Amino acid sequence: MSALRTLIVLAAGGMVLTAPVQAKPQSATPAASRTIVENAAALPDLSTLVAAVKAAGLVNTLNGAGPFTVFAPTNAAFDALPAGTVDTLLKPANKQQLTSVLTYHVVAGRVTAADLARQITAGGGTATLTTVQGAQLKASLSGSNVILTDAAGGTATVTTADVPQSNGVVHVINKVLMPAA
Repeated sequence: MSALRTLIVLAAGGMVLTAPVQAKPQSATPAASRTIVENAAALPDLSTLVAAVKAAGLVNTLNGAGPFTVFAPTNAAFDALPAGTVDTLLKPANKQQLTSVLTYHVVAGRVTAADLARQITAGGGTATLTTVQGAQLKASLSGSNVILTDAAGGTATVTTADVPQSNGVVHVINKVLMPAA
């Protein structure tokens, strides 16, 4: 599987979502002229994701032309995993498993919140997203929130939608999604 196929781009498009956003210092503000990895590295709340992307060897891919849609779990999302999960995934011996988890958060193409809302409506309340990892995520709405459901039935909520990148779009999520074992 190529590095491009192993990227996880999580798509949350179709509906314009609003979420409270705390002011960040100018240096930590994402810039539409930077890539997904460059912007993520500038945001302290995505440092665990950046460390995982580096450990999986996906930096060059996510810095590539794309476009990609990434559903980016926050540090708190990684912290909510069972004790030891992140440390285990970051070990070199588990690079393939880490890559699978990360690429499960990536969808090829630029999928905005409005795009995803249209897909959910057209799908009768659910949209199916095929990730770069090759498996599927389900997207639905709960009120005005986009909810992603993984293979195990776990759910994540898009907390910040439509963060523009030079090579795609990022939607910040509150949980880590897990592909089928």
